[in-house]
Amino acid sequence: MSSILAYPVNHDIKEPVFHSIDPRNDITSEGNDNVKIMDDGMDEESGWFNWIRWRPVSKKTLRECENTILSSTLSTAYTSYYVNIGPVVGKKDLKIWTVSLNVESTEVPLVLVHGFAAGVGFWCLNLDSLASSRPVFAIDLLGFGRSSRPTFSDDPNQAEYEFVESIEAWRRTMKLDKIILLGHSLGGYLSASLAIRYPENVEHLILADPWGLKDRPKQIRTRDGREVSIVIKLVLKLVEQMNPLSSIRFVGPWGPNLIRFIRSDIIARFEPYVKDAHHSVANYLYQCNARKPSGESAFHAMMSTFFWAKNPMQHRFHNLDTNLPITLIFGSRSWVEQFAAETVQDMRGGGYVKSHVIDATHHVYADQKDEFNQIVENACKKLKSQLA
Repeated sequence: MSSILAYPVNHDIKEPVFHSIDPRNDITSEGNDNVKIMDDGMDEESGWFNWIRWRPVSKKTLRECENTILSSTLSTAYTSYYVNIGPVVGKKDLKIWTVSLNVESTEVPLVLVHGFAAGVGFWCLNLDSLASSRPVFAIDLLGFGRSSRPTFSDDPNQAEYEFVESIEAWRRTMKLDKIILLGHSLGGYLSASLAIRYPENVEHLILADPWGLKDRPKQIRTRDGREVSIVIKLVLKLVEQMNPLSSIRFVGPWGPNLIRFIRSDIIARFEPYVKDAHHSVANYLYQCNARKPSGESAFHAMMSTFFWAKNPMQHRFHNLDTNLPITLIFGSRSWVEQFAAETVQDMRGGGYVKSHVIDATHHVYADQKDEFNQIVENACKKLKSQLA
């Protein structure tokens, strides 16, 4: 059975107050410091075991880092809560962590689906702007961030199906009839898959530097056309054999520092906006990815050497509803290969498709936040129900 476990009243973002319900004992707790939000598995933030754990994971730290990121950047009131989607993967009820803004608006809601190894906090530079004219919901994908971490299938098609069904179960539980779906990277891949499976529910599909569109090339080359070195080929081969983020779990207590070193580029994007980003963003990344590699393992099953999917979307574009408007946003300096609007139109036999290339890396939503937000805002005005 699916239900919304906790739906707090909109709160002052300067002093976030969460309201949560423990479904096991019906006890309600409120406040910023004493809030207790229940999740699957062991309570990782209490007890003597926390002091001897190799990996310093803590749900409390993850919550605090997310609060810091959102409260530093948002001026719009927001609510955050778990949504029980039922036993979509396995036999236990699963929960998806959700942040919502401007839910009073009657416009078609925009749903944000993050990429690999990310979470709702990564949308912090976009939420205010995008929520100015419509309801906005950002979710942690199942297996990532603060959402439940089930054991996905190791079959790539089944793992993709489980991801898609979890998003659809969330939509049904939230009683959202029609949605605009915006997915970045892995989230773009899954959003396209959902739009194919449930076309009646999607009013516009926005793919931001989406992962998994094209076939893996026979010969891997750099952006300027040179063949990659033997060392890089060996590294890619190694990555193919293991979960992509195994290293941050392997190094244990040095994991946060490793994140600061290898993902200093991401931290730098948020430093002008997020309080103590060197700590809060780095630890948010670490806490999102140092726990059970649930969604990460599913991604590993679906990937072909990290950058490509085993079942690329280009062979399924023809299954997309031709009445569904599609907006593509690519970064000119990204590793993701671009698709021209005309190419997608030809693949699916017509329909509205618009492609944008902006001066950005893979993280288009953060590199050029104002331009990105404006493109998305314009796209939200093109709805399938109006164009059909």
